[in-house]
Amino acid sequence: MTPRPPQKRHSIAIALAIGLGALGGWQSVLAQAPWPGKPIRLLVAGPAGGTADALARLLADGLQHSLGQPVIVESKPGASGAIAIQELKSKGRDGYTFLVIQEGTVTESPLAYKVSYEPFKDLKPLAQLTRTGLVLVANKKVPITNLQELITYGKAQKDGLDFASYSAGLKGHTSGMQLGQLAQVNMRHVGYKGSPPALVDLMGGHVPLMFDGLATSLPLIKSGKITPIAVVYPTRLSELPEVPTFTELGYPQMAKAGWFAVWSHPDAPQAIQQKLREAAVAHFRQAPVLARIRAMGMEPPLPLTSAEMTADLKDGATRQAALLKSINYQPE
Repeated sequence: MTPRPPQKRHSIAIALAIGLGALGGWQSVLAQAPWPGKPIRLLVAGPAGGTADALARLLADGLQHSLGQPVIVESKPGASGAIAIQELKSKGRDGYTFLVIQEGTVTESPLAYKVSYEPFKDLKPLAQLTRTGLVLVANKKVPITNLQELITYGKAQKDGLDFASYSAGLKGHTSGMQLGQLAQVNMRHVGYKGSPPALVDLMGGHVPLMFDGLATSLPLIKSGKITPIAVVYPTRLSELPEVPTFTELGYPQMAKAGWFAVWSHPDAPQAIQQKLREAAVAHFRQAPVLARIRAMGMEPPLPLTSAEMTADLKDGATRQAALLKSINYQPE
């Protein structure tokens, strides 16, 4: 075979270079395709109809309007949030799968249970959706209407004073033990699997007290079926303006707020993370949305950055670890 002249070989090399350059240009164009170009998934680490599910659907309405793509809410309950988090880990890198959970999945669950995820490695908070607190409530059969009466009554109980929580090792549990330490009352924990069965026993008189979230307790408080005593939150809650905070009552250690947020896989494209964050923050500033979350017993979110939320998470985890250590709690 006759070798090609040097000039011809040079021309072919130039043509190949131009072709590869064009291909690279097309790849660059494809990589910069507008987002979103397909439906977005919002995972929920809780049951359908629960608080996280309701917030995710509220967020989905806003995202669909501002981003112009369907947003599908998928419930992935179980294993203290681990099932939903594993789905985010496996599918979230492309920026089309996100997660709505409470901050306790990072600050509480990994300390209380043996979980399959690394909270500060596998999750990145993008935007707060709401802030929330716990409320200490009593059944109507107990002669208690305020905290001082509770303390006096508790100290008079030879065998201690029982209180319920929605799960052992979480904030509803440690808040009761913390109150016992601070007020020098023998508080005895009765753990339940979720708020509904605990509230049933509370109303039935089987347990006198409970630390619970507002989303589940508020309807029962408003209907007069249980008595609110005090809230674990920095300020009074808008839906319970007559109920004092523990700080007002002399216990500033019991003021840490909880919050729900939308979370991302840390490796999702930064530009996509920012765009989704901006859309979420804007939607949860609107008056109709704020009215909805207040009706659920929650407070408006703060426009914190991911770094600020992460700092708050680390502070919360440190506090919770200290409380668990003080009661000699062992992870389940």
